[in-house]
Amino acid sequence: GMMLPELFEQLGVNATGLFTEVDGTFPNHAPDPSQPKNLTALIAAVKEQGADIGLAFDGDGDRVAVISNTGKVIYADQLMMLFSEDVLANNPGAQIIFDVKCSSDLAQVIENNGGRPLMWKTGHSLIKAKIRETNAPLAGEMSGHIFFSDRWNGFDDAMYAAARLLELLASTTDTLDQMLERFPKRVATPEIHIDVTEASKFDIIDRLVSSGDFGNGKVNHVDGLRVDYGNGWGLIRASNTTPVLVARFEAESEEVMQTIQGLFRRNINAAAPDVAVNF
Repeated sequence: GMMLPELFEQLGVNATGLFTEVDGTFPNHAPDPSQPKNLTALIAAVKEQGADIGLAFDGDGDRVAVISNTGKVIYADQLMMLFSEDVLANNPGAQIIFDVKCSSDLAQVIENNGGRPLMWKTGHSLIKAKIRETNAPLAGEMSGHIFFSDRWNGFDDAMYAAARLLELLASTTDTLDQMLERFPKRVATPEIHIDVTEASKFDIIDRLVSSGDFGNGKVNHVDGLRVDYGNGWGLIRASNTTPVLVARFEAESEEVMQTIQGLFRRNINAAAPDVAVNF
């Protein structure tokens, strides 16, 4: 709230701020841009003002969410498709890192642009360590952490990520919606948080891994349990920082996604009958 107005002025961006007064009680909404309920005021402002883009940041400025010119929430894995194209144009064959919550289409976009996709664990410290290990020029998490080592220092700076997105927008006459049209489109959920206890969250995941029945999908244990099917995927993992299980789903259609969700719901109910599954 203090720094962005000055940054946008220096960049020549015509920007209007919402809720920029620093207040640790967060009187307007929680400072979590990964939750759609916290973006309603921004969406309304983008539509009312006819803005090209809306940007939302978390409290410490390392996560960003984006609203398109028509008021759509653009999730971080979609942003990573744009950023991957741009970064790989100058770093051919480079490795791009993303966390287990990201779209399966992101890996395909990276490969189509000559890059090497690497799915890794959620957690900004874990991603930063992997960047150092692999010398990847770009990494991103579904929660809104975007890490640039290309022309930057390899950490999750949301203001810098926003500036890189504005740079891409300024290079074309297309709107953000139009820029994203060339990428695959699937039905996807935001992050879904299931309340559990701190003591039980990892145990529930262990039970799902050891005894769950997820059909003929390809199981990935890099972080929790992700199961990829030919027409969609589901994920359940324990949050690193809060007493919740985090789920996300993506599929070719709403019907397929509901089928995958039903399979995950049955397994969670079997492993932890007392947990209220909210999908």
